[in-house]
Amino acid sequence: MPVPRHEAKAELFRALAHPIRVRVLELLSEREHAVYELLAKVEAEPSTLSQQLGVLRRAGIIRQRRAGGEVLYSLLIPSVTGLLAAARVTLGELLADQAQLQADLDDEALAGRTA
Repeated sequence: MPVPRHEAKAELFRALAHPIRVRVLELLSEREHAVYELLAKVEAEPSTLSQQLGVLRRAGIIRQRRAGGEVLYSLLIPSVTGLLAAARVTLGELLADQAQLQADLDDEALAGRTA
């Protein structure tokens, strides 16, 4: 029995639901990276980074290959770049809404003090 689409989407979002994994995907959206490059740019212990890379590999989002003595990672699914961009836009909209709510609350509090 095939997995319902909403469950498959939820699994994808679970695979993305970690700050280190999101940062790795942002970096891999730019270009292929060696593990040592990822370690230099991601604030994580080597074992933690390895674990998070494993989650992304098992989810089928990234791939690894060996070149000489290096392990290189790249996106397997290029549309992840668009997904990250959509998340950036959505986050900006959420923050703008929160800023507006805070401004409304501040105005309300100020009006209450002057009444």
